[in-house]
Amino acid sequence: QVQLVESGGGLVQAGGSLRLSCAASGLDFSSYGMGWFRQAPGKAREFVGGINWSSTSTYYTGGVRGRFTISRDNAKNTAYLQMNSLRPEDTALYYCAVHYNSHWSSNEQAYAAWGQGTQVTVSS
Repeated sequence: QVQLVESGGGLVQAGGSLRLSCAASGLDFSSYGMGWFRQAPGKAREFVGGINWSSTSTYYTGGVRGRFTISRDNAKNTAYLQMNSLRPEDTALYYCAVHYNSHWSSNEQAYAAWGQGTQVTVSS
């Protein structure tokens, strides 16, 4: 059974940083792409970015490009989302998800399993 557990969320002031982790189990982690999504109150869940199995391909949505970095450590079965220069509009519940294959996608339907989410709150 695939399990994803996010951690690292919290309350931070604008301009601060957080690093989210996504620990995976129950799968051959190194074979699958990963995605990060977020959902702000009253809004639809949105794609933040993704990383392929080998870390040779990453993508970031326009609103976070240059501030967020996605990485992974296949030896530790863990993916990361480093968030710098945080803004109040980054406040959301952040989810990681494992793709059905080795790539990433902005389409939620392309992901086979999801974590429970970790809350990020950025104060102004």
